[in-house]
Amino acid sequence: MTPDSARHHLRDTCTALSCPVLIRLIGEIDDHGAIPARALTRTFADLPTHRVRQVVEQADALGLLTRTAAGLDLSSAGRDLADLYDATARWARGHQYPAPLCDFAGRIRHTFALLGAGTPHPRASDEERDVELARIEQLMSRWIHAHRRSRDAYGITA
Repeated sequence: MTPDSARHHLRDTCTALSCPVLIRLIGEIDDHGAIPARALTRTFADLPTHRVRQVVEQADALGLLTRTAAGLDLSSAGRDLADLYDATARWARGHQYPAPLCDFAGRIRHTFALLGAGTPHPRASDEERDVELARIEQLMSRWIHAHRRSRDAYGITA
């Protein structure tokens, strides 16, 4: 894989995983456990039902969910993604990126956009790209390689 194609795959994956409702779904299940199917609309009461269905379908296509007796739960790929989201949000919060006040999903979306663009942190010089941000990029690359089905669901091939 050429550096350009690797950057393209990283950008596509960052885009696919940056959906705010997907971030909320993965975070909700990670924080509180499986969501009974009938409780989805209560859990996401601020969203239209069709949008909740869309994000569940997206998460299913990415291989992020499993269905258990308790409801929708995270698959191995989903648990790994939740860990990636947590690490990303920790980095962003610690660096006040993109702003001192920002929600969890916003921090992840902006940081993934930064990774996908291949640009260094705006407050760091090119020579001293933040080591922790490089670690987030490495975690993303590991997630991409570990969860081929998730990549293939969006046409992201290696």
